[in-house]
Amino acid sequence: MEEPKVERILYIGNNLATIEQLSGNSNIDLLVKDNGLAAIQWINNHISEYDELDAVLCSLGIKGMNAFALFNHMQFHNLLNKIPFIVVAQRFEFASRAMARTNKVDDYYAFPLHIENLIARIEFLKKFKASYSQANVKKTIEDLESHPYKTPFLKRSFDIIMSGGALLALSPVLIGTMIAIRMESKGKVFYSSKRVGANFHEFGFYKFRSMYQDADKRLKEVEHLNQYQGEDLGDECPRCKSLPQGVFCSPTLKQDDNTEICEYFYIKKKNAKAAFLKVENDPRITKVGKFIRNTSIDELPQLINILKGDMSIVGNRPLPVGEANAITKSRWSRRFKAAAGLTGLWQVELRGKDGGMSEEERFELDNTYAESNSFWGDTKLIFRTLKIFIQKGSV
Repeated sequence: MEEPKVERILYIGNNLATIEQLSGNSNIDLLVKDNGLAAIQWINNHISEYDELDAVLCSLGIKGMNAFALFNHMQFHNLLNKIPFIVVAQRFEFASRAMARTNKVDDYYAFPLHIENLIARIEFLKKFKASYSQANVKKTIEDLESHPYKTPFLKRSFDIIMSGGALLALSPVLIGTMIAIRMESKGKVFYSSKRVGANFHEFGFYKFRSMYQDADKRLKEVEHLNQYQGEDLGDECPRCKSLPQGVFCSPTLKQDDNTEICEYFYIKKKNAKAAFLKVENDPRITKVGKFIRNTSIDELPQLINILKGDMSIVGNRPLPVGEANAITKSRWSRRFKAAAGLTGLWQVELRGKDGGMSEEERFELDNTYAESNSFWGDTKLIFRTLKIFIQKGSV
């Protein structure tokens, strides 16, 4: 008779009864980490051992981050392609079961565990995930390498006609802007930042320069004038407020005063400071720069990107190099199987959600566009974009 397979399980939590029940079964080889942050650190340092695991079991409430925040973190970083993630509650609750379903974890169990049923479920989930998630990611990467995206003739023709026509029609504006920028300040007329488009193609993303050449060096001079600093984000993460005392929604970081702050709120505050820098009468912006920003003329050089073939009128947002590298080997890589564009699906959907959309939702929309885009679909997105601008102008 064949002996039962020993399941290698990573348990994340500190519930002693759960640990005793799992470790007391001879068919389970148990590794325990008492919080999400410790688990992530172990995974990063022992990725080969982690890949050999059969399942991850996580207590519903854990120190550092809750189970669903940990699941979303691991899923986004491509750590759950083949490994089932199962939430274990101390007692069954309809609310937590509903949260598990909403967050799309692989399964939900309540203590005490029926080990035989649990092992059978793990084996089923492993087979399912191995044949679905992992295969899809591998197929996507192989497909990108062997069959790179090629812009359809009709789409490319439209891009050339529209961008070429727009550049010709707007040539007086473009030339006048270039002259004005050079007359007011020294330096290059265009500002170029590295972006990644279809097939991981890296290109220079063009804009008219709207600041003085030494603007980056003068950043500290205006940080204290940032209008967004008046926005009170508070001292506590809104997600953590809804969790039990001492439980965080994401990994914790030590601040200068030795207090802990969750990673989510730390990044939110950091990004708010870096990304939303709005200074009234910013001395780094030239007079010409202020005008071309207010009129969106500074974006017109992207028509050159379209004419060159770096971008299209409609497509997925070209990503900064670092962000693109981070998702190259994840399921989000399917988004690179489509052109980079001025406007796209997530931009118009974002308006429909009143500006509220997670990074995962945006990448999922990018994947959707890459899988189902068409010329007529692009035409609809252009009209939806124009409708947004018309509505915005009438507000």
